[in-house]
Amino acid sequence: MPRRISRPATASRCGRVRVAAAAALAGAAAAVALTGCSFAYEEDICSKGEYPVMTVGGTGSACVPDDEQPPKDYTRYPEGKVPKQVDDKWDVYWRTHTLDKDGKIIDAPDAG
Repeated sequence: MPRRISRPATASRCGRVRVAAAAALAGAAAAVALTGCSFAYEEDICSKGEYPVMTVGGTGSACVPDDEQPPKDYTRYPEGKVPKQVDDKWDVYWRTHTLDKDGKIIDAPDAG
């Protein structure tokens, strides 16, 4: 006749607690994975101490130290339309728009 091994009641309870803890941990991991945007990394256009400038008549850009003027053939972005992070509203906008030599916003000729 086979022998029966009996476990104390506390061993059975510990097993259930471990399973419940593992399920809770798995649920938390799934929640984090599904809300990935809450941990999104946003890359700044320029480093601290710099500001972005754009090429006149094109879609090129650069960063200039705060205490310097834009280089030749570059200009500052219009106030309120300065890109701050890569792929933000204004970064995307300026990929297809530019400023002419008079500072007027125009469609970028190389925006094809």
